[in-house]
Parts: sequence; C-alpha cells; structure tokens
Amino acid sequence: MTASLAAGPSCPVPLVSNDRVQLGHGSGGKMSAALLRDRFLVHLDNPVLAALGDAAVVPVEAGEIAISTDTFVVSPIEFPGGTIGSLAVHGTLNDLALMGARPRYLTAGFILEEGLPFDILDRVVADMARAARAANVAVVTGDTKVVERGKADGLYVNTTGIGVLDPTLKPLPDAVRPGDVLIVSGPLAQHGMAIMAAREGLAFEAEITSDSACLVPLVDLLRGEIGASVRAMRDPTRGGMASALNEIASASGVGVRLDEAALLIPDPVAAACEMLGLDPLYVANEGVLAAFVSPGRAADVLARLRSHPLGANARIAGAAVGDHPRMVVLHTKLGSRRVVDMLPGDQLPRIC
Repeated sequence: MTASLAAGPSCPVPLVSNDRVQLGHGSGGKMSAALLRDRFLVHLDNPVLAALGDAAVVPVEAGEIAISTDTFVVSPIEFPGGTIGSLAVHGTLNDLALMGARPRYLTAGFILEEGLPFDILDRVVADMARAARAANVAVVTGDTKVVERGKADGLYVNTTGIGVLDPTLKPLPDAVRPGDVLIVSGPLAQHGMAIMAAREGLAFEAEITSDSACLVPLVDLLRGEIGASVRAMRDPTRGGMASALNEIASASGVGVRLDEAALLIPDPVAAACEMLGLDPLYVANEGVLAAFVSPGRAADVLARLRSHPLGANARIAGAAVGDHPRMVVLHTKLGSRRVVDMLPGDQLPRIC
C-alpha cells in the first residue's frame, strides 16, 4: 500500500477562482455559502434576510395585498442610467405602485452564468440594494442558481414584490370613461434607446440615458382625497406608450386620442429613432407613468406630479373618447390622424 492510500480517502479540492463565478458556487456547499455571504448579504443584509430561513416571515397590514413578479434579461446588464439590479427593483415596485399599492417587500432570484466576473456581480447587487433602500423596501428572501457558460448571457434576475393596497387609490384598467384626461409624466423612449445604443455601440452627439426610476414617490402624491379621480395608471415598458394605451382602451372599451404635439421626446432620442427606423411610441420607458384622470381634477393631478422632479415635465397628452372604441388614434402635428395599433412583435428585444 502506498503512503498516499494509507492516509485514507480524500476528495478533490475544487479549483476556486477569486474573480469569477464557477459552477461550484451553485453547489449548495462552502462555495455557495461564500457567494451568499460575500456577494449578496454584504449589500442586501437586513434582519429578515439575515435569518436565512427557507421562507421570510414578515408583518403585513390588514387589508388586501398586491403581488407582482417579473424576470429581467436585459442586455447589456450595465447601461447608461442603471444596471439590471436597479432595473429589477424599479420595474417591480412600479408595477405595484401603479395598481395603487404601497410596496413593502421584495424577493430576488439570480441566475448566474459560469464565468461572470465578480466585479460585475458586485456592482449589480450594490445597485439593487441602493434602489431598494431609496424606496424604503427590503429584499427579504432570494435564491441563486449557477448555469454553465453560455447558458445565461451573464446574469438574469427575477424579482417579486409585495405591497399593501390603499383604499384611497384604486386605479383599474377597465375604469376609464369617455372624457377622462390622459396625463403622461415625462419624456418617452429613453430607456429603450439607451439600451439599443449601449448594445450596438452606437455613438450619438449626446449620450442617451435610461429613465429607469422608482415611480412610488409620484404615485404617493396621488393618494388621499384626489385618489378617487385617478381611473387607471400604467408604466409603458415593453411595447412603449402605444401598447399601454391599447391595453387600457381594450379593457375599458373606450377610444383614446393621443396628441403628438403634447408628447415630449428628447432630441437625441428622436434622432436615434429616426436613424434606426423606430417609432418612439413603441419604445420602452422605465420611469414614466400614464394616468387617466377625471376631467374635473386633471389640473390638480398635473400640479401634484409637476411638484416632484420625476414629474416636472408632466403634461396632458390626450383623452379617452367615445369615438373609435378600443382603438388608439394619434393626432399628428401635421393635422392628420393615424391608428396606433399593438405591435405584432417586439421592436427591441431584451430591453428589460
């Protein structure tokens, strides 16, 4: 018997890289524990998450809750104005807020590709933590999985949000009536064009930055006695403003008049869209809300939105009408009209 065998059986020591994700980080063993401790808890730590139970136990106020889940596969995962981490927080919290809920908690699931540099992962998780703290929302539970190289394009994120519904603000997509006024809180198409420019390495005279932002502060301005005048709200993400308005028109059975002259599209964004042959109405936004409000309170809603930096450029951009039910019609700057239909596909895939 050789000396090595006499020493007893042994297990091979995994090759550990100090700067990249490896398959062993998804094993559930020491490498997984180190990944959780050094890459996630250092940024997202809070008393609920620190318990590391199989499920988070959290208090929730009496009443109804809203739950929203979304998976983010944006490419590239870092872009001007944010990362997949902040985008995941903003996107999920916005979905809750625009249903009238007050966001309380988030969960986060990460699919990591073998070979992902730790410095990128650190920036993404830190960005997620900053966005969650800014919204006063805790990430209370999560999960990580590691897949083979070439199977995940670096990093995918799934987030689920939980919020408590507010009885003073209950917007519904089927509550819009003819005469209700359409208010748009800010410029259009910035997020989608920022992603496209970063993905394709396009250089424009002025950098296009994503508008990714948490809309909770804007929605909070519409709570209380003014909330009853807010019929419906949407954040026009995938499919842009066109898809969001078509969804509301279909649900409520109304027509929507959209006034091109009232829409704000930044010059660099408009130029990029024209160069690439894209319609900005179909390009994704991640920090804009569209709201239909009763005509008698439209001025009050507009004033409240404009009181916050995120809504400084809010404007009336159209109205619900009895004509052309379930259709969105754009009144152009030239005085013509055209139907703004749903896209049969996606102009810009992988933008969120």
